[in-house]
Amino acid sequence: MLSGSTSESDDQGRYPQVARLLKIMAQLRDPDTGCPWDKQQNFESIVPFTIEEAYEVADAIEHGSMQDIQDELGDLLFQVVFYAQLGKEQQAFDFEEIARTISDKLVRRHPHVFAEKTDLSAEQVSLNWDAIKQQERAQKGAQESTSILQNIPMGMSPLMVADKIQKACAKVGFDWPNVAPVVEKVEEEIAEVMEELEQQPKDQHRIEEEMGDLLFAVVNLSRHLNVNPETALRKANHKFAGRFAKVEQHFAEQNTALPDTTLSQMEAIWQKVKHLKS
Repeated sequence: MLSGSTSESDDQGRYPQVARLLKIMAQLRDPDTGCPWDKQQNFESIVPFTIEEAYEVADAIEHGSMQDIQDELGDLLFQVVFYAQLGKEQQAFDFEEIARTISDKLVRRHPHVFAEKTDLSAEQVSLNWDAIKQQERAQKGAQESTSILQNIPMGMSPLMVADKIQKACAKVGFDWPNVAPVVEKVEEEIAEVMEELEQQPKDQHRIEEEMGDLLFAVVNLSRHLNVNPETALRKANHKFAGRFAKVEQHFAEQNTALPDTTLSQMEAIWQKVKHLKS
């Protein structure tokens, strides 16, 4: 339902750039004079762009300047504005309704701040948040889930889904007590991958299955080490890309194309680059 509680002139006075952005979005979607590409989009088609923009925000926070972060946050905000425009066109919701919904939710899920003013630890806040979510589902008449995993969004990256599955199971006691058996499980999964590789003929489906088990176990190890697997892998990707760029630079300075070099030659330079101070 569209909100009419705030006039457009009030919005323009208090948040002129927000009002400007919403107007630009409406122009991009105008059936007659809008952008051909923007007019073709729908909720489903822009999901990949939303995910990409979220990752670019994370990348800017890790490696960019404040200006880069601002730019990427703008791109991510545009995704929200795009969804808001689509919702408005279908008379389902608009930007104001989105803001109202999240504001109400934040107040509702932080009673220790906005109501009782209770002094809670971060862990207690997390538990309280989960309890309130369950109450909200019950009030909506949602069918009580028989699985603690049912409400995990499977549209997230597989690393994030694995991490959330494991954390949910840990909350009900299905978890290793310390890191030692987790390491053993990783080693066990590596052995099972190698065992599949030795089979003749090779079964690619089974190899994929065992690799999935190995990756799941590695995510579990990350969790036990209090390491975010997404962050760790993103940093590893950047580190590898930076080092390989230096390998490329070395051979370019030698006027040698990479396809004309041997693996041992590239590995030798890689090791030199690896030990350089970054």
